[in-house]
Amino acid sequence: MLIKKSGLKIGIVDPSEKHYYQPAWTPVGAGIFDIKKTIRNEKDLIPKNTTWIKDAVSAFDPTTNTVKCISGTEITYDYLVVCPGIQLDWKKIEGLKETLGKNNVSSNYSFQYAPYTWEMIKDFKGGTAVFTNPSTPIKCGGAPHKIMYLACDYWRKKGILDKCDVHYISGASMIFGVKEYADTLQKVLTKYNIHTHYGANVTAINGETKMIEFETKELDDNLTQKLSSENGASYETVENNSTLDLKKLILKFDIAFLVHAQLAPDFIKTSPLRNDANPMGYVEVDKYTLQHSRFPNVFSLGYSSSAPANKTGAAIRKKAPVVVANLLAVMENKTPTARYEGYSACPIPKQYGKLMLAEFDYSNNQTMTLPINQANPNWAFWILKTKVLAWLDWNKILKGTA
Repeated sequence: MLIKKSGLKIGIVDPSEKHYYQPAWTPVGAGIFDIKKTIRNEKDLIPKNTTWIKDAVSAFDPTTNTVKCISGTEITYDYLVVCPGIQLDWKKIEGLKETLGKNNVSSNYSFQYAPYTWEMIKDFKGGTAVFTNPSTPIKCGGAPHKIMYLACDYWRKKGILDKCDVHYISGASMIFGVKEYADTLQKVLTKYNIHTHYGANVTAINGETKMIEFETKELDDNLTQKLSSENGASYETVENNSTLDLKKLILKFDIAFLVHAQLAPDFIKTSPLRNDANPMGYVEVDKYTLQHSRFPNVFSLGYSSSAPANKTGAAIRKKAPVVVANLLAVMENKTPTARYEGYSACPIPKQYGKLMLAEFDYSNNQTMTLPINQANPNWAFWILKTKVLAWLDWNKILKGTA
């Protein structure tokens, strides 16, 4: 590990016994990665010369520089770095928690359920397959459609894709926010004949009756055609919500891959550190310096920061050196000058063996690392995703040397 300043007393508050390499859960769901290889003991990853406080935070008091833990322990600090990750709010979709891992309903956002995704894909013999993406920001924003492309490619190779009615229900307004990468993915959607429904948000699911309910302001062309076709019985229109001007629809499915709402942890949403202007309750920071807007001895990075970057591990890797540099500057009574420009990266497979590496910044401009067009999926990026990145995470990124 690189030492920037020796002699610091560093405490790490984390209750977890295990550490998970979550980016591999999509490959697990696609049958190409062993779930057991995504887990390590937390104690083996704690840096030397730090104090591991094996507890969970319950509250912050930045006016007294105090962190309170669930155990009742209170910890004082001179400087605070907040990076607890994001909260998976399974309950935002009614019935989801009760049916996950059975009834052909799964999610790759769970160590427990990712292997079930692969069972569903390989055993599928045709019918309606639904993939969803919520309207809230989520970690690894490409994950909801990554598994969809791999599933479709598997079904194509199996010779049953023409028997699959594939739907992507997304709270976003488009498939990807960067035009160059969106153009590539649009071709993939067309290739697999995937029906996209944007501006839609899933509200409920019933695994036993195989029905999924979602809200949308407008019926897109794909749904309009379905509702008026011979197969219209697959859909049911529910009463309008006149207050929000939303239409509720029920879609019958055979298999469903759901992604639920993700929010800041409750102990941040209810704390003085939160950004009151942000409904997600993230920690309020300057998006360039990552310093808290009101408490200068507090910094935040990762998924619970209000910095409007995509919530990816690649983004955190670029944020960490900025936080270190600016924190050290504050310790020396200097003005923070290091800047994070919103870099993020998202490796998205087109099919088994070919992957697109999207890199971009706050302005959704491409920030490609290599002197090639990374919007063109290729085999080398596939090897990077499936063979290299996990090793880098365990051996370099977690140690701060990559």
